[in-house]
Amino acid sequence: MAVDGRAGGPHPTDEVPLLTNGDLAAVFHEIGDLLEIKGELVFKTVAYHRAADAIAHSPIEIARAYRAGSQPRIPGVGKAISDKIAELATTGRLAFLDRLHAEVPASLVEVLAIPGLGPKTVKLLWERLGITTLDGLRTALDSGALRDAKGISEKGEEAIRFGLEGLDRRSIRMTLGDAERIVGSIVELLGDTLGVVALTPAGSFRRRRETIGDLDILAETTDPGALIERFTAIPPVEHVVGAGPQKKASIRLLRGPQVDLMTFPPGDAGTYLVHFTGSKEHNVRLRGIARDRGWSLSEKGFLRLGEDGEPKTGSAAELRTFATEAEVYAFLGLADIPPELREDRGEIEAARDGSLPNLIADADLRGDCHAHSDWSDGVHSIEQMAEAARARGYAYLVLTDHSHGLAIARGLTPERVREQREIVRGLNRRFATEEDAGIAPAATPAEGFRLLHGCELEIRADGGLDFDDEMLAAFDVVVAALHQGRRQPRAQLTERVLGAIRSPHVDVIAHPAGRMLGERARDDLDLAWDELFAAAAENGTLLEIDGSDHRLDLSPERARRAVEAGCLLTIDSDAHRTDELAGIRWGVAQARRAWVGPAVVANTWSRDALLAWVAAKPGRIQ
Repeated sequence: MAVDGRAGGPHPTDEVPLLTNGDLAAVFHEIGDLLEIKGELVFKTVAYHRAADAIAHSPIEIARAYRAGSQPRIPGVGKAISDKIAELATTGRLAFLDRLHAEVPASLVEVLAIPGLGPKTVKLLWERLGITTLDGLRTALDSGALRDAKGISEKGEEAIRFGLEGLDRRSIRMTLGDAERIVGSIVELLGDTLGVVALTPAGSFRRRRETIGDLDILAETTDPGALIERFTAIPPVEHVVGAGPQKKASIRLLRGPQVDLMTFPPGDAGTYLVHFTGSKEHNVRLRGIARDRGWSLSEKGFLRLGEDGEPKTGSAAELRTFATEAEVYAFLGLADIPPELREDRGEIEAARDGSLPNLIADADLRGDCHAHSDWSDGVHSIEQMAEAARARGYAYLVLTDHSHGLAIARGLTPERVREQREIVRGLNRRFATEEDAGIAPAATPAEGFRLLHGCELEIRADGGLDFDDEMLAAFDVVVAALHQGRRQPRAQLTERVLGAIRSPHVDVIAHPAGRMLGERARDDLDLAWDELFAAAAENGTLLEIDGSDHRLDLSPERARRAVEAGCLLTIDSDAHRTDELAGIRWGVAQARRAWVGPAVVANTWSRDALLAWVAAKPGRIQ
């Protein structure tokens, strides 16, 4: 990196090499890491990492703009960080980073990169054992020195060893939201390149897998060379993995994944989209069907096979290409298969016999049954959350702040529940008045919008529920979840969830597996799933697909099994801030991967239908 970390006065600007966006981003990521190790407040470290990401993906040459005196607006960058950018852009140095280097060895950033090793442990290793490098950590492990360090258990030592061994082979797995942000920024950077007709994400992201490794982008263009040249020089590039002059290129992004770009001529998109969307297993099946019909299928199209089973050559050669995927599937005698289903799990057979499901779509949802406010662990007020849901065209949003048993989330006591209910009533009176006066938001549906009062009810470690039946009966909708006592035996965990399913006042089981994805990965709960599915179907308790891209729970495999067992579902955002309401689309994507249609999703129903189902719960208890 071109940044000079030594102390000293500033150079004249014209003598300082121009820092790239990647150089600047690396500096602010390093600051964030060093502050984490120092033990600074989380919001400070997050601010630097967010600024780094925004800089890395900016289409503007940030340092050049600062030198020219036209400081661009960068999302998430306030005055303090902006001043640091200005200092870096004009001097190539940063006094703040110099001071951090004097306090914290820069090499600890490499130690912090070990999977599963947090900043507190890195700080402990440094302060108590003087470990500042990866080699120093390896030596300490081999000598047994870690065992003598207070604060590091035998289990902790093994975790460090495992993380260190896995460092070199670690693959970056992103959430869908992270992948979308990266893809979106690259498409924005490349979209105006001369000759580009279309840029389309492919691979596992297009199929909406729960987590994403490498990213694939397909480019329909008349000038592949110009696009590849620009692609390999975009600001977030750490290094170019490979680049051909005409067809494809691969780059590794700064602190990010590998991104592969494949170009093709206009009008040939069909087979390229099918091939690079995958999955591998799906494509193997398609190639087999093509060969049975006398064709060899690749991304370039269909080649006619001769009697020897090899593609014909010379004047007998025949290549068939198509502009759309639907035409490709039709050529194989199949209905068009949605990308989310392309996993070789029965979709080929269904496409052949005309039994592909009518999959749920974003537009089918009429409400969201799981969202939080600043009354518990949310960020925005009740009114802000309601107005954001209104603007989405919903007929209802269920406010589900945590119950008091989850103290870490500032769960509500019965007294606070009653206070909150009055706020909900007041908002609903205003919404009704505005609808009657014709001044409600344009997106408001014919049935109007109402905020439904609910809670995310804690299933306690002893199997009890946080509120008594009388209080639960007063909620419009009750969503129950298990957060505590996760390591209990399977039988005990299952019995706790079954108790909630069979409660006359619990309507939805939220994120049933309790899993987390991405950097906050956490194992699924060890539950007897078939038993839970049977009980939920029998009692009419809805099971949630949590749309948060850190959860996506139920998983597609479990959601499909649940529906086959007769269960009904909800698809919810689990939003803790207004912008997270849009995350419900990731839940819809997982439902589509599970072959789920709108009929079995309760929040495709009208508000009256949903409330009628909830009201009838006591009569369904078995």
